Amino acid sequence: MITSAHQELNAVYFTAEIREIERLAAALPDPPPLMEKAGLAAAEVARGKLLNQGKTNVLVLAGPGNNGGDAFVAARHLRSWGFKITLVFTGERCNLSDDARHMLDLWIASGGEITGAIPLDEEWDAVIDGLFGIGLDQRGGRDLSGKYLALVNSVNAMKVPVLALDIPSGLGSDTGIVRGAAIRAAITVTFIGLKPGLLTHCGPDHCGEIFVRNLDLDAHALKTPSSWAVDYAYATTLLPAPRPADSHKGMFGSIGIVGGSAGMTGAALLAGASALKLGAGRVYLGLMAANAVGVDTSQPELMLRPIHELFKAGHLNCLVIGPGLGTEPDACFWLNCALESTLPLVLDADALNLIAAWSDVASLLRHRQTPSVLTPHPAEAARLLGRDTGSIQNDRMGAVRELAEQFNCCVVLKGAGSVCAVPGGKRYINTSGNPGLSGAGTGDVLSGLIGSFLAQKLSAEHALLLAVYLHGSAADVLWMQNGGPVGMTASELADAARGLLNRWVYT
Repeated sequence: MITSAHQELNAVYFTAEIREIERLAAALPDPPPLMEKAGLAAAEVARGKLLNQGKTNVLVLAGPGNNGGDAFVAARHLRSWGFKITLVFTGERCNLSDDARHMLDLWIASGGEITGAIPLDEEWDAVIDGLFGIGLDQRGGRDLSGKYLALVNSVNAMKVPVLALDIPSGLGSDTGIVRGAAIRAAITVTFIGLKPGLLTHCGPDHCGEIFVRNLDLDAHALKTPSSWAVDYAYATTLLPAPRPADSHKGMFGSIGIVGGSAGMTGAALLAGASALKLGAGRVYLGLMAANAVGVDTSQPELMLRPIHELFKAGHLNCLVIGPGLGTEPDACFWLNCALESTLPLVLDADALNLIAAWSDVASLLRHRQTPSVLTPHPAEAARLLGRDTGSIQNDRMGAVRELAEQFNCCVVLKGAGSVCAVPGGKRYINTSGNPGLSGAGTGDVLSGLIGSFLAQKLSAEHALLLAVYLHGSAADVLWMQNGGPVGMTASELADAARGLLNRWVYT
């Protein structure tokens, strides 16, 4: 969960952008004391969230950079409020920046003491992590080692709540990758704006509840953002309008689903059912399986059609192709037909694998004039970009932008903190969802949701962002109902998403 002191859409900034904002802020006629404000903000969150109910003993870790300076400030304020502080400083005073050195001196002048290692004979009620923050990305991207690795492992073994300053130490600020080891925080107080590493890849496992504190800076005025976090407040600005009393199915679009080869008909059925339940007026299934006429859809509203009928002029408003499609020659033929059509497309699963395998098919996609949406998981993204999966995961923000630019499409790179990109460079990180979405078929449901919103005339960008957030939120509802993610099935998601969509539109 993200808690922000300001209500505008939450911008996401890379490390270099944060440094530029700090530089521009320092050049203002009355530059704000950012380090003092950051440390005070963190101390206030610690007092309100971790140190109530009589908890008084706090371990503060201060590293060798400006994150350590923030920690000195937080320690000073907490001590002035009556908390017992043990401060471990891992650097050298002479190597600190002027601001951080000043904060260390204020800590000592206030009566505070420093030590070089965690005392072995004490216990703490909470830990404040000020070892590295976003500065770790500027140290060459090296993994933690030596005393820093030992400190992180020691803190994680304590089983006490940790508040991280800006980002948990050891977590890549721009990438969300773990550099050897990373602090597992209960709370992260992040400054100026959100960072990608808080929200995607390993970030959600390490950050806990995120509090954004802008330090009284108008960061947007100093640096126009190009990336944002998609949360409930933003998703609800994308909703379709309430339906008029004289509605009919023709008002809400017709969508075709092409896929469902032998043994994989369930994928197309899941996509079709989700499109239907999320409001598409008509849903047609063109199944690849030879015995498709006899398929029991368990959803009689879905209309089975020979695939060629789906390409009749004016018959559809959009097409989803890929769920269970297969990679046989006839699958490639129908994918070519889809790419040569003027229909908005959602391309998933085997459609992505065929695009990756055949350069002429990829060329058709790049030159389309009608919107297309790609929905790869990391392995599919790796095939599309000619890389390995690890390199995609190590730079999810870069990979999704490259996909959007290379194929001229809206793209969602699925996974923890799904990342979306649109042509032109804008990127979005989704904040809903949980591990229940790792089950089979959940991607097919997402494709159906996107297609349904496209059929209802949302733009490709808005259809993608709303569908991704709603898909994750439906999984969060099922988590609450079932007490966790284990055993969550794709077929449950559409009903949960339908309930949420109705509540969001009509309440």
